[in-house]
Amino acid sequence: MKIKSIYILLVAATIFTSGCTRKMSESTSSSGQEWRSKAPGAGTARPVELGTYASFELDNGLKVIVVENHKIPRVSYQLSLDNDPVKEGDKAGFVSLAGTMLGKGTSSRSKAQLDAAIDYIGASINTSESGIFASSLKKHSSTLLDIMTDMLYNPAFPAEELEKEKKRTISGLATAKTDANAINSNISRVVVYGKDHPYGDVQTEFTTKNVTLDDVKKYYMDFFKPNNAYLVIVGDITPAEAKIQAQKYFGSWTKGLIPGYTYTRPVPPSQRKVSFGHKEGAVQSVINIAYPVDMNPGNPDIVKAGLMNSILGGGIFSGRLMQNLREKKAYTYGARSNISNDKLIGEFSAGASVRNLVTDSAVYEFLYEFERLVKEPVSDADLQLAKNSMSGSFARSLESPQTIANFALNTYRYKLPEDYYKTYLQRLQSVSVGDVQEMAKKYILPDNCHIIVTGNKEDVSEKLKRFDGDGLIDFYDPYGVLIEESNVKIGDGVNASGVIEDYIQAVGGQSKNMSVQNIVTIMETEIMGQKATFETITDNMDKFSRKISIDKMGVISEQRYNGTKLFESQMGKTTVFTEGEKFELAGRQSGVLPQIKYLDGKFTLTLSGIEKVNGADCYVLKVKDESGDTVTEYYDLKTALLSRSSATQDGPSGPVSVITDYSDYRDIGGGILRPFKMSLSGGMPFPLNMEAKSIEINKTLAPDIFKID
Repeated sequence: MKIKSIYILLVAATIFTSGCTRKMSESTSSSGQEWRSKAPGAGTARPVELGTYASFELDNGLKVIVVENHKIPRVSYQLSLDNDPVKEGDKAGFVSLAGTMLGKGTSSRSKAQLDAAIDYIGASINTSESGIFASSLKKHSSTLLDIMTDMLYNPAFPAEELEKEKKRTISGLATAKTDANAINSNISRVVVYGKDHPYGDVQTEFTTKNVTLDDVKKYYMDFFKPNNAYLVIVGDITPAEAKIQAQKYFGSWTKGLIPGYTYTRPVPPSQRKVSFGHKEGAVQSVINIAYPVDMNPGNPDIVKAGLMNSILGGGIFSGRLMQNLREKKAYTYGARSNISNDKLIGEFSAGASVRNLVTDSAVYEFLYEFERLVKEPVSDADLQLAKNSMSGSFARSLESPQTIANFALNTYRYKLPEDYYKTYLQRLQSVSVGDVQEMAKKYILPDNCHIIVTGNKEDVSEKLKRFDGDGLIDFYDPYGVLIEESNVKIGDGVNASGVIEDYIQAVGGQSKNMSVQNIVTIMETEIMGQKATFETITDNMDKFSRKISIDKMGVISEQRYNGTKLFESQMGKTTVFTEGEKFELAGRQSGVLPQIKYLDGKFTLTLSGIEKVNGADCYVLKVKDESGDTVTEYYDLKTALLSRSSATQDGPSGPVSVITDYSDYRDIGGGILRPFKMSLSGGMPFPLNMEAKSIEINKTLAPDIFKID
């Protein structure tokens, strides 16, 4: 009641005050409502009061920055390395793994003991390839620093922990096969920076498996040295206290030589270049238009170019890209752009996710807005709106003591002027309309950009040729590897029905498969650390039973079909169907070998080409059922076996593409083959890699196994 009363009083006071202001203005203004006709002008920008920080350097070369903040009794320590990026090549991932491994145990503490010690004082410690961050209550700072420096000086790099991290990383990387944003990001890295540049490295399952303990240890030995590092201390601490701690815990750290690297500087393409990543069944396209820009930290163009980008699409809703592609055209939920600075090379990028149907139109609108910004001066109103937005963001960032610390670190690291951040608002307010157009002409390159699109190749790619300088599109796999056009062509006399007939023959033939009474398949996988079991029973009368169970939870999903009814149970909720789309689909998917039904005249089969799947040439077959649903299946040219299937399914947030890869075919009896490994990806946060523990034929089944009440 008290809070509510205070709120009512504040509202009443606001209304009363605004009423008094209005009357005073009306009585004193010589022109009545004239004061309402225009917004108040911007005041003169003042120097920013950033607060104070202290800095000093230890004898071993460690540079220390201290930012006092006594509001809460906490203190944080950020140890940051200052080395150049490392070209990882066919071992991409070893740098990040090296950083992670620092927290996996020391010569005197196991990982479990480290975790227990950190938890005991309520602290947090994170390690990475760029350093270590640690934070705790001030009263525990000595204990915290003892743990932190133990990780820094005495990492054990246990082999078993590295294998765990590699396995975890590989599992995460598998989602790149179906994540359009991940695919686009990988391709963008390669085409914008090139494979000879560290920013062009793409981590894959292959490169991760290549990483050894020696790679991890070498990175640590090469770069974790005090003369290659900054220590930023923020919180409830004085410079004098910080100096004592720094000397005590980091003074004995031995300095050494740091490897240096030089790389060829990436440049924009000589003409527009379209690069495409295929995502089977995609209903949307991810667009990224990008190219490198010559912009290092401290570049005098940074503020002006940032303001120009803000007007184009740099985070404000009124940005031209947002207003065009979202508000006017309704192509997307959001279209944005960004221009970044970096010690090696900066980047401009702009992008959005749009429907397949409007992908080429969206690319056109991006290029249109680029050209408009280059050719036409922006309005004073647009310029002031962008200035207000950037000023507000900057002011809000100053609320965090960590911001002051980062400003100080950047000043040291990039040798910026001492007043670089203090004069930021003054430099921002001084930017003119002419400055914005000058920046657009310098940094917006509509005719020299990479257009990277990830989506459904069949629906989208052909329409994008008009944007490519030479009319030829480069196609890439999910990890940014250029796909060479296959020299294999569909032979004379090869047709869709023949591909299915060859597959049926390869897995034992129609006669053998139809003579099987039933097939019982038990497959296992791991979901969130728990074993999941998939049991499927099919018989030659087109009946089936499927169950999914998870350790400690039991059966979580069940489905049975007997030709006249379909029973479904999901987490205790049961439904019985006797007609409708689900019932019809169950009938089409039933049987010991569903592909036999493809030849009964109720399916439309289209042989659309040859593509590589996991390195092998495969026939691409479109299979459309009577309802119009289509699944794409890939059959290996050499073995005739099914390698992959892809279909669009309804997900919680709309249609999703689900890809299933099949491998490790084995004889389950009498020359009948079935895949013992399946990998499902798409429509889920992680891939499911399933392996058959047993596939048996002609088992004795319970008489009511397919019964539905």
